[in-house]
Amino acid sequence: MTDTARKRPSGRAPDENRIVSIETGFARHAEGSALIRVGGTEVLCTATVEERVPAFLRNRGQGWITAEYGMLPRATHHRGQREAAKGKQSGRTQEIQRLIARSLRACVDLKKLGERTITLDCDVLNADGGTRCASITGAWVALAIALKTIKRSQALTAQVAAVSCGLTEAGAVLDLDYIEDSNAQADTNFVLTADGGIIEIQGTAEDKPFQESEFFELLRLAKLGTARLFDAQNHVLETA
Repeated sequence: MTDTARKRPSGRAPDENRIVSIETGFARHAEGSALIRVGGTEVLCTATVEERVPAFLRNRGQGWITAEYGMLPRATHHRGQREAAKGKQSGRTQEIQRLIARSLRACVDLKKLGERTITLDCDVLNADGGTRCASITGAWVALAIALKTIKRSQALTAQVAAVSCGLTEAGAVLDLDYIEDSNAQADTNFVLTADGGIIEIQGTAEDKPFQESEFFELLRLAKLGTARLFDAQNHVLETA
């Protein structure tokens, strides 16, 4: 494939992340918060600690991590109706918030958390692709800060970040923006840990199946991309 054919709409190299920044303390009342910017995508992630657990966990000596996800009406090109006004969440919203919750529960020892619940709210301010991945990456920072706030840092067992990869006209690429995501031949989301673990992989072929070799190239790109996200998380926690 020629160099011209491999050019991405953004001009980025195939293995290049979008610019990432994380700002902590944005939500002053929350036990932990992080405003994460990944290119044009911006998500406010807050962690709220409550001294109670769901009924099914009462008196079991362990805590719980849950999540909620939502998009502001003008986070996208056209105004979306608030889900509260419709009276129900979309299937997409429910699927994403369950993914966020699963991803963050996988990095916490719920016994060491004690009988308390941490709710991670991920509100998309601006969407330009990869909102679920940005939510997971930012929510991990908010969670780490909240655990430090309540003196339960020892409950954190892993560092977690997420990134999208896909097969496009430019080949296999890392960290898709909206233009690439909406036209990708295959779209995958990788939730990985800093020590090389895999929490979840979501992958979909749009028009034809992709091959095993292509999947492993996407995984290679995801490892590169999350390594940079881990660095960004560490930097902001060291300076917070």
